[in-house]
Amino acid sequence: MTSNSSDNYTAEATATALGVGVDVNNAGLAIMTVLRNYGIDTVFGIPGTHNLELYRPLSALGIHPVTTRHEQGASYGSDGWSQQTGLPGVVITTSGPGLLNALSGAGTAYCESRPMILISPGVAEGSEFADNGALHETKDSTGAAGAIVEWSRRVTSATDAVTAVHDAFELFRYGRPRPVHIEIPLNVLESASDCPEELLQARPERARATADAGAVERAAEILASAAHPVIIAGGGASRIGSELTALAESLNAPVVTTLNGKASIPETHPLSLASEIRLPVIHELINQSDALLIIGSKLGEAELWGGVIAPAGTVIRIDILESQLNKNVLSDLGLVGDSAVIVGQLRDALATQPITGNAITAAELDAVRETAVREAQEVSPTLHRVATMINEAIPENAIVAGDSSQITYFGMASVVRQETSHSFLYTPAYATLGYGLPATLGAKVASPNRPVVCVLGDGALMFAVQEFITAIEQGLDVTIVCVDNGGYAEINQNERDRGIAPVGVVLAQPNWSVLSAAFGGHGFSVTQPEQLTETVAQAIATPGLALVHVPLGIFEAAHG
Repeated sequence: MTSNSSDNYTAEATATALGVGVDVNNAGLAIMTVLRNYGIDTVFGIPGTHNLELYRPLSALGIHPVTTRHEQGASYGSDGWSQQTGLPGVVITTSGPGLLNALSGAGTAYCESRPMILISPGVAEGSEFADNGALHETKDSTGAAGAIVEWSRRVTSATDAVTAVHDAFELFRYGRPRPVHIEIPLNVLESASDCPEELLQARPERARATADAGAVERAAEILASAAHPVIIAGGGASRIGSELTALAESLNAPVVTTLNGKASIPETHPLSLASEIRLPVIHELINQSDALLIIGSKLGEAELWGGVIAPAGTVIRIDILESQLNKNVLSDLGLVGDSAVIVGQLRDALATQPITGNAITAAELDAVRETAVREAQEVSPTLHRVATMINEAIPENAIVAGDSSQITYFGMASVVRQETSHSFLYTPAYATLGYGLPATLGAKVASPNRPVVCVLGDGALMFAVQEFITAIEQGLDVTIVCVDNGGYAEINQNERDRGIAPVGVVLAQPNWSVLSAAFGGHGFSVTQPEQLTETVAQAIATPGLALVHVPLGIFEAAHG
C-alpha cells in the first residue's frame, strides 16, 4: 500500500493557507494532514455539528469530500474507492448516530479483509458515561465500534491521534487489512495540536515479510513434482499482479479464485477457471489435486455454497497470518508472510529445479469450463440468461458492482470475465444489502476514466436509493441496472421451502425509470427480453446517472 502523494504537507503551512482569525492548528488539522501525506485525497462522510474541525482543512489540503446521504453509503463508497486505489477508504462521521450508521460498512470491511479508517468525534474528556443528555450522546461509541472493527481507539491528544493513523497504515501494509476506528474527544479535536511536524509525514515503507526459506524450498519441490497441482487465489492474492500468472504458467497449474480474488490472474488466461469456486466441477478438480496451493483465503462456507474442499494431496497455504493456515482446510505446509513476496520466492525456487509434474491439457481445462458453465446455468437459468445479456453490453475494461442480490450471485458473478483484480465489487461473505450503489460511486470517483456499471436487485437498490443524488452532485457517469424480482425473492423462496406462506417479501415498487429522472438522471425501461442488451448499451453510452429497469417477470414468462 503505497502513498500516491508526492507532496509533503505540513500543518503550519495549511493553517497559514486557511487564513482565518482563529487558531486552526488543532488535532483535526493534524490528523487530516498525516492522512494526506499517506496519499488520501478523498474522504467520505457527512459534516455534522461535532466533526467540523476535520472538514475545515480539506480544501487547503487538496482532499475531496464526498458527501453521501447516509453514513452507510459513505462507508460502502469508501470501500469502492479503496479497491481502485489500494489505499484505505476514509470515513468521517459525526459522533454517536453517524458512527453507528457507518458500522455496517465497517463490518463488511472486517469480514472481507479490506482497509478502512473510521474517524469520529466523541464526548469531551471527563464526560464519558455521563448520561446527561448531551447531543448525540452514546453509551460507549469506542466499545461499539471495537466490537466490529480490528481495533478502536479513543485518543487523548493530537499526537495520539496521528500515531493511531500511522498504526493503521502499519496494519494495512504489513498485516491483514481490516477496518479501524479513531475516536477524538471534542476537547482534543478542537484544541491546539501538540504534534510535532515531523510526525505528520508518512512513514516510509519497509521490506515485506518473507517466508522461511526452507519451507519455500519444500513447497517448490512439492509443486514441481505434482501431477495435478491447483492454485486457489483469494483476496490476499488480488494485488500480486503478473507474478501469480507467471507462477501458474511455470507449473501449468489451473487457477481458481474466490470472488474476492476474482481476476487475480486475467480471466481470459488459458489457465484461469475464473471465480467459480462454488461449483461442484471445481470442487472435484480441487479435491483430486495432489498439490493444492491456497493463497490468501480462508475458504469460508459463504464462498463454497455447501461444497467441501478436501484435497487428496498436499495442501500448501500462503497467508499473512499464521492463525489462518488451518482455517477451514488444514495445511500440510504453511508459508507465513506477504503473498506477493512469497510468490516471488516460490518462482525463484522453482527456477532452480526441473518441473516434472503437471501435464493437464487445454482440452481438459476446456471440458471443466464447459461443465462449469452448465452448472452455473442450472442454478438459475433465467438469471444466468439475463446476466449474459447484460454482460454483452458492458465494456471489457469496466468495473462491475453487485449487491447481495440474486442477479449478482446467481448471474453476474459467473458470466463477467475481467482482466484486472478489484474490478468486481461485491461482498460474498458479509452479504449485505445496500452495498452496490455507493460502492459504484466510490469506484467511479477513484477511476473516472473507466466505465462503472452496477447490476443489482430492487431490494438492494432501495437500501441506498438516496445515493442517486450523490451521483448527480458529484457529476458521476455511472450506469445502474435494476433487475426487479418484486421484492426479496431469495427470502420468499426460503419461506416457501419451510412451508411458510410468503410474508413481508413481496414488495411495492416505485416507477424506477421515473425515479432516476426525478433525481436528475436518465431512466430506461425494458419491456421485451430482446431489448435488454441494446438498452443497457444505450444507458452506458448516456452521460451521467442512467438507470435501466429490468422486470424479471418478462423473462420468466418468456422462459416458461
